[in-house]
Amino acid sequence: MTLSQFLDEVEYPERSLVVMNRTAPDPFHQMLEDLFADQSIEVAEGVDRDFDENTIVLVEDGEIVAQSPLAALNDAILLVNSDLYSTGTVDLTDTTVPSVIDGLTDSLFRLRGFPQSNSEKLLLILISRHIERLAYETGGGTLRSSFQQLSRITDERGTKQVYQKVASTTVDVHVYGQPDWTPTPDFPVTAHGGYKEDFRTSWFVIYTPEDASAEQAALLAIETEPQVWDGFWTYDPTLVSKLSEHIRRTL
Repeated sequence: MTLSQFLDEVEYPERSLVVMNRTAPDPFHQMLEDLFADQSIEVAEGVDRDFDENTIVLVEDGEIVAQSPLAALNDAILLVNSDLYSTGTVDLTDTTVPSVIDGLTDSLFRLRGFPQSNSEKLLLILISRHIERLAYETGGGTLRSSFQQLSRITDERGTKQVYQKVASTTVDVHVYGQPDWTPTPDFPVTAHGGYKEDFRTSWFVIYTPEDASAEQAALLAIETEPQVWDGFWTYDPTLVSKLSEHIRRTL
């Protein structure tokens, strides 16, 4: 079984994002539409006096399950680029995920990286940082992360800072990828290298805490063609544990 088969493990609910009482200029709405243009999530507009201007609500099976101000999406994803994360401009503890994005768990996404898209891949980067922050702030447990090439951990200053920070805690950090880097004694992570498909095509960040009642999370994405990813994130403890155990046994 390869990691790509886990893409069939999630059930994808019917969801939409609705911008309530929009006064923001058209380009902001267009950026939101572009971000989800090729996804199963519809972006629409609505008017409702119960909401402030420029509030985005997440609708699932006809019910509103989350809401965020449009400004929060602008700050987190719509008006930023991946350099903020790769250079370490955004500190790990400053990473915030708007509720309407966080609520898109267990939805399958097909996301493109540069040059096909300047923003779609940011969803994966943002959720990855969110899970890394969860591990750092919870402490203990195990964090498993893949990079395709292990050298990416130190090639990007922001990624290096994040993993040095998490590894300085009691979290047991395991990293995976093609073996073109070996951690030094001052970088206390356990590296797993290989060349089979899961090492070459997977992007995952999976945190399992020591306390089973604590929040756990997983992101899994598979590169199906150059810079095109199929993936999801989940907080389902059963699925998180299943993913982590599969990786522990096979990689």
